[in-house]
Amino acid sequence: MSTSLLVKPDRSPAATQVHRITPESAGWRYVGFEVFDLAAGSSFERTVIDREQCLVLLSGRAAVRAGAQDFGTIGLRRTPFEGKPFAVYVPPRATVRVTAETSCELAVCSAPGKGELPPRLIRPEDVGEEARGTGTNSRSVRNVLPASAPAEWLQVVEVLTPGGHWSSYPPHKHDTQRPTETQLEETYYHRLARPGGFAIQRVYTEDRSLDETMTVEDRDVVLVPRGYHPVSAAHGFDLYYLNVMAGPVRRWLVSEAPGYEFLRP
Repeated sequence: MSTSLLVKPDRSPAATQVHRITPESAGWRYVGFEVFDLAAGSSFERTVIDREQCLVLLSGRAAVRAGAQDFGTIGLRRTPFEGKPFAVYVPPRATVRVTAETSCELAVCSAPGKGELPPRLIRPEDVGEEARGTGTNSRSVRNVLPASAPAEWLQVVEVLTPGGHWSSYPPHKHDTQRPTETQLEETYYHRLARPGGFAIQRVYTEDRSLDETMTVEDRDVVLVPRGYHPVSAAHGFDLYYLNVMAGPVRRWLVSEAPGYEFLRP
Protein backbone atom coordinates (compact mmCIF):
# COMPACT_ATOMS: atom_id res chain seq x y z
CA MET A 1 0.00 0.00 0.00
CA SER A 2 1.17 3.57 -0.62
CA THR A 3 2.82 5.32 2.32
CA SER A 4 0.01 7.89 2.26
CA LEU A 5 -3.52 7.89 0.93
CA LEU A 6 -3.06 11.53 -0.14
CA VAL A 7 -1.46 11.97 -3.58
CA LYS A 8 -0.30 15.45 -4.56
CA PRO A 9 -0.35 16.67 -8.18
CA ASP A 10 2.73 17.35 -10.26
CA ARG A 11 2.78 21.15 -10.26
CA SER A 12 6.01 21.63 -12.21
CA PRO A 13 5.56 24.19 -15.03
CA ALA A 14 6.38 21.71 -17.82
CA ALA A 15 4.17 18.91 -16.49
CA THR A 16 1.49 17.65 -18.86
CA GLN A 17 0.56 14.67 -16.71
CA VAL A 18 -0.73 15.95 -13.37
CA HIS A 19 -1.47 12.51 -11.86
CA ARG A 20 -0.58 8.93 -12.69
CA ILE A 21 -2.04 6.38 -10.28
CA THR A 22 -1.78 2.72 -11.22
CA PRO A 23 -2.89 -0.42 -9.37
CA GLU A 24 0.80 -1.01 -8.65
CA SER A 25 1.41 2.46 -7.19
CA ALA A 26 -1.81 2.31 -5.14
CA GLY A 27 -1.19 -1.22 -3.91
CA TRP A 28 -4.47 -2.64 -5.14
CA ARG A 29 -5.89 -4.58 -8.13
CA TYR A 30 -8.34 -2.60 -10.24
CA VAL A 31 -8.46 1.22 -10.36
CA GLY A 32 -6.15 3.42 -12.40
CA PHE A 33 -6.47 7.20 -12.56
CA GLU A 34 -4.64 9.91 -14.50
CA VAL A 35 -5.07 13.62 -15.18
CA PHE A 36 -3.60 15.51 -18.13
CA ASP A 37 -3.37 19.24 -18.86
CA LEU A 38 -3.50 19.65 -22.63
CA ALA A 39 -2.53 22.92 -24.28
CA ALA A 40 -4.57 24.11 -27.27
CA GLY A 41 -3.39 22.26 -30.37
CA SER A 42 -1.74 19.41 -28.46
CA SER A 43 -2.83 15.77 -28.64
CA PHE A 44 -3.15 12.76 -26.35
CA GLU A 45 -3.08 9.33 -27.99
CA ARG A 46 -2.80 5.81 -26.59
CA THR A 47 -3.76 2.18 -27.04
CA VAL A 48 -4.17 0.04 -23.92
CA ILE A 49 -4.33 -3.71 -24.45
CA ASP A 50 -5.93 -4.99 -21.25
CA ARG A 51 -7.77 -2.09 -19.59
CA GLU A 52 -11.02 -0.28 -20.33
CA GLN A 53 -10.95 3.50 -19.99
CA CYS A 54 -13.41 6.31 -19.39
CA LEU A 55 -12.08 9.69 -20.47
CA VAL A 56 -13.85 12.57 -18.71
CA LEU A 57 -13.35 16.04 -20.19
CA LEU A 58 -13.24 18.14 -17.04
CA SER A 59 -12.86 21.41 -18.94
CA GLY A 60 -12.19 22.72 -22.43
CA ARG A 61 -13.05 21.56 -25.97
CA ALA A 62 -11.39 18.77 -27.90
CA ALA A 63 -11.80 16.56 -30.97
CA VAL A 64 -11.98 12.87 -30.01
CA ARG A 65 -11.59 9.59 -31.89
CA ALA A 66 -11.78 6.10 -30.33
CA GLY A 67 -11.24 3.03 -32.50
CA ALA A 68 -13.19 3.56 -35.72
CA GLN A 69 -15.51 6.12 -34.09
CA ASP A 70 -15.00 9.82 -34.77
CA PHE A 71 -16.95 11.75 -32.12
CA GLY A 72 -16.08 15.20 -33.47
CA THR A 73 -15.53 18.13 -31.15
CA ILE A 74 -16.87 17.81 -27.60
CA GLY A 75 -16.79 19.97 -24.50
CA LEU A 76 -18.90 22.75 -23.01
CA ARG A 77 -17.42 23.43 -19.58
CA ARG A 78 -14.83 25.99 -18.58
CA THR A 79 -14.52 24.32 -15.16
CA PRO A 80 -15.84 21.07 -13.65
CA PHE A 81 -18.40 23.13 -11.72
CA GLU A 82 -20.28 24.18 -14.89
CA GLY A 83 -22.83 21.53 -15.80
CA LYS A 84 -22.55 17.90 -16.79
CA PRO A 85 -19.50 16.53 -18.60
CA PHE A 86 -18.75 14.89 -21.90
CA ALA A 87 -17.00 11.54 -21.51
CA VAL A 88 -15.83 8.74 -23.81
CA TYR A 89 -15.83 5.02 -23.06
CA VAL A 90 -12.81 3.27 -24.61
CA PRO A 91 -12.53 -0.54 -24.58
CA PRO A 92 -9.20 -2.40 -24.48
CA ARG A 93 -7.21 -2.41 -27.74
CA ALA A 94 -9.02 0.62 -29.16
CA THR A 95 -6.76 3.58 -29.96
CA VAL A 96 -8.04 6.85 -28.53
CA ARG A 97 -6.87 10.27 -29.73
CA VAL A 98 -7.81 13.58 -28.11
CA THR A 99 -6.78 16.82 -29.86
CA ALA A 100 -7.30 19.91 -27.72
CA GLU A 101 -8.98 22.87 -29.44
CA THR A 102 -8.67 24.93 -26.24
CA SER A 103 -6.69 24.22 -23.10
CA CYS A 104 -8.23 21.08 -21.57
CA GLU A 105 -8.19 19.19 -18.30
CA LEU A 106 -8.65 15.50 -19.09
CA ALA A 107 -9.21 12.71 -16.55
CA VAL A 108 -8.51 9.12 -17.61
CA CYS A 109 -10.19 6.45 -15.46
CA SER A 110 -9.31 2.79 -16.02
CA ALA A 111 -9.86 -0.78 -14.86
CA PRO A 112 -9.17 -4.27 -16.24
CA GLY A 113 -11.19 -5.22 -19.32
CA LYS A 114 -11.51 -7.84 -22.04
CA GLY A 115 -12.82 -5.61 -24.84
CA GLU A 116 -16.41 -6.82 -24.95
CA LEU A 117 -17.99 -3.41 -25.69
CA PRO A 118 -17.58 -0.80 -28.47
CA PRO A 119 -16.31 2.76 -27.96
CA ARG A 120 -19.06 5.26 -27.23
CA LEU A 121 -19.60 8.92 -26.49
CA ILE A 122 -21.28 9.84 -23.20
CA ARG A 123 -23.04 13.19 -23.70
CA PRO A 124 -24.17 15.55 -20.92
CA GLU A 125 -27.78 14.51 -21.57
CA ASP A 126 -26.75 10.88 -20.94
CA VAL A 127 -25.47 11.75 -17.46
CA GLY A 128 -28.08 11.34 -14.75
CA GLU A 129 -28.03 13.95 -11.97
CA GLU A 130 -29.53 13.63 -8.50
CA ALA A 131 -29.68 15.66 -5.32
CA ARG A 132 -28.54 13.66 -2.31
CA GLY A 133 -28.79 14.46 1.40
CA THR A 134 -30.50 17.31 3.28
CA GLY A 135 -29.35 20.51 5.00
CA THR A 136 -25.58 20.74 5.30
CA ASN A 137 -25.35 17.18 4.06
CA SER A 138 -26.83 18.06 0.65
CA ARG A 139 -24.79 17.70 -2.55
CA SER A 140 -25.31 17.04 -6.27
CA VAL A 141 -24.32 13.72 -7.87
CA ARG A 142 -23.69 13.25 -11.61
CA ASN A 143 -23.63 9.61 -12.72
CA VAL A 144 -21.15 9.59 -15.61
CA LEU A 145 -20.67 5.80 -15.82
CA PRO A 146 -22.96 4.18 -13.25
CA ALA A 147 -23.41 0.44 -12.76
CA SER A 148 -26.56 0.64 -14.90
CA ALA A 149 -24.55 1.80 -17.95
CA PRO A 150 -22.51 -0.57 -20.14
CA ALA A 151 -18.93 -1.20 -18.95
CA GLU A 152 -16.94 -4.18 -17.71
CA TRP A 153 -15.63 -2.99 -14.32
CA LEU A 154 -15.57 0.80 -14.15
CA GLN A 155 -17.95 3.10 -12.31
CA VAL A 156 -17.42 6.87 -12.58
CA VAL A 157 -19.31 9.66 -10.81
CA GLU A 158 -18.94 13.42 -10.20
CA VAL A 159 -20.06 15.06 -6.94
CA LEU A 160 -20.48 18.78 -6.21
CA THR A 161 -20.51 19.72 -2.53
CA PRO A 162 -21.30 23.32 -1.45
CA GLY A 163 -18.85 25.00 0.92
CA GLY A 164 -19.64 24.17 4.55
CA HIS A 165 -21.36 20.91 3.62
CA TRP A 166 -20.48 17.27 4.22
CA SER A 167 -20.32 14.67 1.47
CA SER A 168 -19.93 10.88 1.27
CA TYR A 169 -21.88 11.18 4.51
CA PRO A 170 -23.16 9.55 6.67
CA PRO A 171 -19.85 7.68 6.52
CA HIS A 172 -20.13 4.58 4.34
CA LYS A 173 -17.83 1.83 3.12
CA HIS A 174 -17.68 -0.69 0.28
CA ASP A 175 -14.80 -3.00 1.10
CA THR A 176 -16.46 -6.38 1.76
CA GLN A 177 -18.08 -8.66 -0.79
CA ARG A 178 -21.45 -9.80 0.60
CA PRO A 179 -25.12 -9.59 -0.42
CA THR A 180 -25.57 -6.09 1.05
CA GLU A 181 -22.16 -4.62 0.13
CA THR A 182 -19.71 -4.69 -2.78
CA GLN A 183 -15.93 -4.54 -2.63
CA LEU A 184 -14.77 -1.47 -4.56
CA GLU A 185 -11.49 0.41 -4.69
CA GLU A 186 -11.99 4.15 -5.13
CA THR A 187 -10.14 7.36 -5.97
CA TYR A 188 -11.27 10.91 -5.20
CA TYR A 189 -9.94 13.69 -7.45
CA HIS A 190 -10.66 16.99 -5.71
CA ARG A 191 -11.14 20.43 -7.26
CA LEU A 192 -11.99 23.65 -5.43
CA ALA A 193 -14.05 26.41 -7.06
CA ARG A 194 -11.77 29.18 -5.82
CA PRO A 195 -8.10 29.30 -4.83
CA GLY A 196 -6.81 29.13 -1.29
CA GLY A 197 -9.36 26.78 0.23
CA PHE A 198 -9.30 23.22 1.43
CA ALA A 199 -11.45 20.24 2.32
CA ILE A 200 -11.02 17.49 4.88
CA GLN A 201 -11.30 13.77 4.14
CA ARG A 202 -11.04 10.96 6.65
CA VAL A 203 -10.50 7.31 5.67
CA TYR A 204 -10.91 4.88 8.55
CA THR A 205 -11.95 1.34 9.46
CA GLU A 206 -14.10 0.32 12.39
CA ASP A 207 -11.13 -1.22 14.22
CA ARG A 208 -8.96 1.86 13.37
CA SER A 209 -6.28 -0.29 11.78
CA LEU A 210 -6.62 2.36 9.07
CA ASP A 211 -7.37 5.89 10.28
CA GLU A 212 -6.03 8.78 8.22
CA THR A 213 -7.42 12.34 8.18
CA MET A 214 -6.16 14.52 5.35
CA THR A 215 -6.21 18.21 4.47
CA VAL A 216 -7.17 18.19 0.80
CA GLU A 217 -6.18 21.00 -1.55
CA ASP A 218 -7.08 21.70 -5.16
CA ARG A 219 -6.16 18.83 -7.52
CA ASP A 220 -5.23 16.38 -4.76
CA VAL A 221 -6.21 12.71 -5.05
CA VAL A 222 -7.27 10.57 -2.09
CA LEU A 223 -7.04 6.78 -2.31
CA VAL A 224 -9.73 4.72 -0.61
CA PRO A 225 -8.60 1.08 -0.44
CA ARG A 226 -11.08 0.22 2.33
CA GLY A 227 -13.03 1.78 5.18
CA TYR A 228 -15.35 4.74 5.65
CA HIS A 229 -14.39 7.94 3.78
CA PRO A 230 -16.45 11.09 4.55
CA VAL A 231 -15.53 14.53 3.15
CA SER A 232 -16.15 18.05 4.46
CA ALA A 233 -15.78 21.23 2.36
CA ALA A 234 -14.59 24.38 4.13
CA HIS A 235 -17.16 27.18 4.36
CA GLY A 236 -17.01 29.43 1.29
CA PHE A 237 -15.21 26.89 -0.90
CA ASP A 238 -17.40 24.73 -3.10
CA LEU A 239 -15.87 21.31 -3.72
CA TYR A 240 -15.96 19.04 -6.77
CA TYR A 241 -14.66 15.51 -6.81
CA LEU A 242 -14.47 12.81 -9.45
CA ASN A 243 -14.84 9.26 -8.13
CA VAL A 244 -13.50 6.20 -9.92
CA MET A 245 -14.53 2.79 -8.57
CA ALA A 246 -13.91 -0.81 -9.59
CA GLY A 247 -13.87 -4.22 -7.95
CA PRO A 248 -14.77 -7.86 -8.47
CA VAL A 249 -18.52 -7.11 -8.82
CA ARG A 250 -19.81 -4.08 -10.77
CA ARG A 251 -22.43 -2.79 -8.34
CA TRP A 252 -22.49 0.02 -5.78
CA LEU A 253 -23.74 -1.37 -2.46
CA VAL A 254 -22.54 0.27 0.75
CA SER A 255 -22.66 -0.18 4.52
CA GLU A 256 -23.02 2.89 6.74
CA ALA A 257 -21.00 3.38 9.90
CA PRO A 258 -22.84 2.36 13.08
CA GLY A 259 -24.12 5.24 15.20
CA TYR A 260 -25.40 7.36 12.31
CA GLU A 261 -28.82 5.75 11.98
CA PHE A 262 -30.54 8.77 13.55
CA LEU A 263 -29.63 10.85 10.48
CA ARG A 264 -31.86 8.74 8.25
CA PRO A 265 -35.53 9.81 7.92
